[in-house]
Amino acid sequence: MKPQSRVLGIDDAPFHFGDESTAVVCAAVRLPQYLEGVMVGGVAVDGTDANDVLLRILQESRYAEGLSLIFIDGVALGGFNVVDIDLLNRELGIPIVTVTRDEPDIPAMVQALQKKFGDWERRAEIIGRKKLQRISTRHKPIFVTSAGIAASELREAIEMSTVRGVLPEPIRIAHLIATAIAKGESHGRA
Repeated sequence: MKPQSRVLGIDDAPFHFGDESTAVVCAAVRLPQYLEGVMVGGVAVDGTDANDVLLRILQESRYAEGLSLIFIDGVALGGFNVVDIDLLNRELGIPIVTVTRDEPDIPAMVQALQKKFGDWERRAEIIGRKKLQRISTRHKPIFVTSAGIAASELREAIEMSTVRGVLPEPIRIAHLIATAIAKGESHGRA
């Protein structure tokens, strides 16, 4: 990945499980930290529209042109509205990476899906499809899944896009904006 590459960070806004929907923010960043633009949409809490919403946002945005990589904070938006990174990679032709600070407890996630959703097997298959990778950073490791990018390129992209802390700057920026949309002020860890 080259300096000044355009990378997108995606995060959802804080929500309550009784909410019908939550905002999703996409922050277009020229590496390492120049914010070029912001796109906003919404997904159903615990719904199944995350992939359609992200595809629509990106297919309609001028910031999608020249994107080198998309980082998503976690494997789902709005609770268990699971993102299929293989589908997004195939449809957009852009590498997709999910990033989390802490190692997800996949068996606990599957158990929660079983209790709550009739289509739990489909959601669990998408969540478990990709091998979780542990990536060392200057501070502590992060955990990622990816589609359309080689492991060596992935490590380089994470290193180039992380300004401070452990998360890539596009995700951190998307998180700050999403939190401000929901709460009136940004706060909390991305």
